[in-house]
Amino acid sequence: MAIKKLIRFDWAMKYILRNKANFDVLEGFISNLLKEEIKVESILESESNQDAENRKFNRVDLKCKDSQGREIIIEIQNRREVDYLQRLLWGTSKAVVESIELGSNYSNVVKVISISILYHTMRVAEKENTDFIYYGTTEMIGLHTKKPLALHGVPVMGVDSPVVTSKNVFPEYYMIYVEKFEDVINEDIDEWIYFFKHGAIRDDFKSPGMLLAGKKLGYLMMEEKVKREYDDYLEYLGYELGLLDTAKLEGIVEGRVEGRVEGRVEGRVEGIVEGRVEGRVEGEEKKAIKVAIKMLKRGIPHEIIVEDTELSIVIIRQLAKELENLG
Repeated sequence: MAIKKLIRFDWAMKYILRNKANFDVLEGFISNLLKEEIKVESILESESNQDAENRKFNRVDLKCKDSQGREIIIEIQNRREVDYLQRLLWGTSKAVVESIELGSNYSNVVKVISISILYHTMRVAEKENTDFIYYGTTEMIGLHTKKPLALHGVPVMGVDSPVVTSKNVFPEYYMIYVEKFEDVINEDIDEWIYFFKHGAIRDDFKSPGMLLAGKKLGYLMMEEKVKREYDDYLEYLGYELGLLDTAKLEGIVEGRVEGRVEGRVEGRVEGIVEGRVEGRVEGEEKKAIKVAIKMLKRGIPHEIIVEDTELSIVIIRQLAKELENLG
């Protein structure tokens, strides 16, 4: 089965899909996800229009408006945020508030659809979160009848008032967990998530939007200058994410060691050293632990690390054990 390499979707959103000639690629993706025909009317200003390098790797977002006047926010998130759900709520709320001018009729409030493409999993309940697409909205349901609340909307030019439910008004959320996708293609949207995960498409993909993406987002079709810029972006992305992983590892190791060293630690250390370590690790000792972690990762012998950092052999062995456990 042949596979064609494409550019990452976040790069495409930032530099290619804002061109009206390429709206059809966006339309294909959104139509497959929402399971309705979508026509993108315009691209709106969004935070990702800022070109600061240190913002590229974190997230890329794109705002567009469809033919029904709904505002659609597409966001790619490359790393975890503890308060991610809260930020999603803030983002959609901000879009709603900015959609009308002060003093305007509330009937002008836009419907917002938020689509998140996530290259990470949530911090909690990962074993329970086994699906790769999650959907949510607010819908008012009768506690007794179990039927949705239906209201009369605003009449338009003498036409009878349309029936409106809360689902027609409140934001909708789609969260796509790329790493949870197991490469099983059952419907058109699965082809897109395969593309998000692998940066490529297979020759057996059939959805029209995916075929358009294959034509317009092909890596080999880019000019050499653009290829170099894209390759630099991938290198930068890998570098930044590597820094985050290293900082996370060092934070975990240092936190575990400090937790054990603070107060009194009694019993066995690594099944070999018995005794008691008292006091708190502060100031220079914390810096020494960070240096020791880097030296251990380079494979420097424990005795040399003890000599250079002035930490005890007990702490060095604890650090080594923690690094080994963290893989």
